[in-house]
Amino acid sequence: MDARQTVAAMADEMGTSLAALSRMIGRNPAYLQQFVQRGSPKRLDEEARARLAAFFGIDEGLLGAPQRDVGMVAVRRIDAQAAAGPGGLVEDDRAIGEERIDPRVAARLGVTPDALTMITARGDSMEPLIHDGDALFVDTGDRRLSSRPGLFVLRLDGALLVKRVARIGLELRIASDNPAAPPIAPVRADRAEIIGRVVRLARSLK
Repeated sequence: MDARQTVAAMADEMGTSLAALSRMIGRNPAYLQQFVQRGSPKRLDEEARARLAAFFGIDEGLLGAPQRDVGMVAVRRIDAQAAAGPGGLVEDDRAIGEERIDPRVAARLGVTPDALTMITARGDSMEPLIHDGDALFVDTGDRRLSSRPGLFVLRLDGALLVKRVARIGLELRIASDNPAAPPIAPVRADRAEIIGRVVRLARSLK
């Protein structure tokens, strides 16, 4: 398959739209539809290609990147599950293995491999972006909150969550993407521990 066919096939396999993927990579909603159906642009630019490859969990070469021989780097995988739902208690953060990724992906995300940790998402409250079983790559070096919601993994009352988080004064506003998920009341910032920002998703194709 060429890059256009790959994008279309991965979007269909993951049950997401080209418009949603376009917004996810910071482009206008028609960007990927025009690329897939009209061949405009002729090639994905480097940033769009990197973000899509990271989201799909595939090599950039499948999206048109030139093939180069580069060494892979290890990312720590921990024995924890970030609940994209009501919240599951975390009992252990032991490293249970590693995931190897292309160092160019980390570089384009502005993350050092040593700061990356991989955990698994559970639940459906962050759909359509995050599905049950997806792998989350978390930049533990980025815990900065602002009034603009960002996608973070955090501990709240002993539960590990992945949510949209914003800080307003002394409070955290914590929200789910799925409108059917129960709302979470604002909490004092000192009640939560920010683990890091989610910078990459790898879809589970179970």
